[in-house]
Amino acid sequence: MMLMKIIATCFGIGYLQKGAGTVAALFCCVAWYVFNLAELNVYWQMLQVALLFVLGTISANRVEAEWGHDSNRVVIDEWMGMAVALFLVPFSWLNIISAFVLFRFFDIVKPLFIRKAEAFPGGWGVMSDDLLAGIYSNLILHLLIKSHLF
Repeated sequence: MMLMKIIATCFGIGYLQKGAGTVAALFCCVAWYVFNLAELNVYWQMLQVALLFVLGTISANRVEAEWGHDSNRVVIDEWMGMAVALFLVPFSWLNIISAFVLFRFFDIVKPLFIRKAEAFPGGWGVMSDDLLAGIYSNLILHLLIKSHLF
């Protein structure tokens, strides 16, 4: 169970009193920069997102009995959603900051069926709303980049 808590909280970020989801998304951005993940090919980026989704779903299911559904301590969903928002986005600080702002907007406001995805049972609901928030953020960012607005 300890390993599931470590995964669910992204090595303890989830234990922060306030803003743990924002901090987890921010740490994902920092990791994206430090480890130069934007340079990974599409398959490695897909593998990373898939692994985060699977680990997040499993760990959220396991800690739900003790912490309740979608506990604010579970932040691997924000990390995964942020990774989706950054998926195949060319590296630049403007792109990373824009992805962060877009993802946090969609994650907090939950428009366009995101709130419905949150209602899925167990870890599926915990991870699915952030997956959608990341997809919407990524699509908008790619449209902005392709239209040369960025």
